[in-house]
Amino acid sequence: MLPLPESVRRLAAWCAVLLLVAGVGWVGVRLCGELRTAVTPVLLALLGTALLGPLYRWLVRAGVQASLAAGLTCAAVVAVVGGAVYIVVAALVDSGAEILASLRDAAQGVARHFGAAGTGLDDLAAKVPELLRRFGGTAASNVVSGVGLVAESIAMAVLALLLVFFFLRDSHRALAALRTLAPGDSADVLEAIARRAFAAVEGFMRGTTLIALIDALCITVGLLVLRVPGALGLGALVFVGAYIPYLGAFLSGAVSVLVALADRGLVIALWVLGVVLAVQVLEGHVLQPVIQSRTVRMHPAAVLVALTAGASVAGILGMLLAVPVTAAALGVWAELRERRGEPPAAR
Repeated sequence: MLPLPESVRRLAAWCAVLLLVAGVGWVGVRLCGELRTAVTPVLLALLGTALLGPLYRWLVRAGVQASLAAGLTCAAVVAVVGGAVYIVVAALVDSGAEILASLRDAAQGVARHFGAAGTGLDDLAAKVPELLRRFGGTAASNVVSGVGLVAESIAMAVLALLLVFFFLRDSHRALAALRTLAPGDSADVLEAIARRAFAAVEGFMRGTTLIALIDALCITVGLLVLRVPGALGLGALVFVGAYIPYLGAFLSGAVSVLVALADRGLVIALWVLGVVLAVQVLEGHVLQPVIQSRTVRMHPAAVLVALTAGASVAGILGMLLAVPVTAAALGVWAELRERRGEPPAAR
């Protein structure tokens, strides 16, 4: 029997390696899914540490004790996020009745303009109480499960915040522990790989923060021009929501449109919708690919593919983690190739 050609054997070897890596990755994803209540806070804490690291280091250089600096950094995050949520929720509570009245007026206007086709809206509104009674049991069970989900989310958020505190304060201890666990004389290699991976995550968080700031400024200016009440609070919500890909932008934009509808009427609400859509188009086609490709040194096509793959694997959380994980993996690969002495052209 003739031996296989060298090219075929290389192809078979690469296929075996790819299958092994894919199998290990699949098992890892399944384990993360089973242990999501513990894994998710750790991953979110790593992102938060990458984002807040510059502020913490600035406080330490200013002479603040390490534990106090980490506590102040976490307190600043809680104050910013909590303040933005409070402002927006207060605005919605104050204008909730006006929003419902505006929606009812809009439905009646559609019914007047479209005649028989629009009367279906009135029929649907009349049947809402009956539908609620019919599906009351299902709604109650959904509420119970929703309360459990909210409680789990709050617990994970608190755990993530505590982990951010410890990650900020004890990062030097983590590197020391990594060096002690390194087999043989690979401590320097592991430390360099960890630093390269974390630098990639920091680049992703800087890019996301810049995109969130641009989105918030553009939408806030639009709301101020259109004289929508609570423009600053809505802009803060846009900034916070930008860290949740796609869904955060949708929710913050919907809140802005509803507030405009309640206070300024249907025409202004449509203008606000146009501003939100324009900003989202700018983000999706210009800011996201260009800025993220520069901060994490990935091609825009790779960024889009990573976002799509992350969404298919783990939904919103996968979209949030896809780009930094991919960037960290590419950074590790580049570090290993550099240490093998490959020329820059090969990289």
